[in-house]
Amino acid sequence: MRVVHGDAQLGVMNTHEAIRLAKQRGLDLVEVSSNARPPVCKIVDYGKYKYDQKKLKKDVPKKLSRLKEVKFRVGIDPHDYKMKVTRAEGFLVHQGKVRIQLMFRGRQMAHKEIGFELMKEIKEDLTGVAHIDMEPKLAGRHITMMLSPLPAHLQKPKFKVHEEPPEDEDEDEDEDEDEGDDEGDDEGDDEGDENEVRSRPNEDHHHLEVEEEIEHLESDDGRPKLKRGS
Repeated sequence: MRVVHGDAQLGVMNTHEAIRLAKQRGLDLVEVSSNARPPVCKIVDYGKYKYDQKKLKKDVPKKLSRLKEVKFRVGIDPHDYKMKVTRAEGFLVHQGKVRIQLMFRGRQMAHKEIGFELMKEIKEDLTGVAHIDMEPKLAGRHITMMLSPLPAHLQKPKFKVHEEPPEDEDEDEDEDEDEGDDEGDDEGDDEGDENEVRSRPNEDHHHLEVEEEIEHLESDDGRPKLKRGS
């Protein structure tokens, strides 16, 4: 084995000789590279060595697994589609996971196959940079698909990938949250407008009655005259 003490290499020697040298120095013999030929051992204080190794592992920053969500709609404009797919590809190229979500609105639920066709197209466009963790799955009014990045050396991006997105960027976080209520809100607004229109004839009718009463009183000489605007 090759023996190292501090910065000095003591050379290649057998196990018994290496242990003897370590004991002479009041230290321990620790194997640090078993795959090397010959194996490499260090003469160290074993307690201090373990402490240093533990501290080294603790100081290494953990690689966080980032998850980004990209939302699509049925009937999305081709330009918007390309922009969103390119963004999803960018997240995957930078080794982030991506959740693709497609939302149905109103009567679109009667044609779920259109949504699955769109998800199939998205999957094919991203197949060069990702593998599928979860196939497109319908849940309520949404179809969801989960993607994980391929190893960097296996990725073949189809679209132009921009610089790495900032950590706090969210993709259309609130874009579709309240869309399910849009139609109900529109109906409520229409009803309000209709009620307002219906109320106007009553207001006009009341105004005409007041005008007629004023004219009647003014034409009667036996009664006090009403002054307009009083």
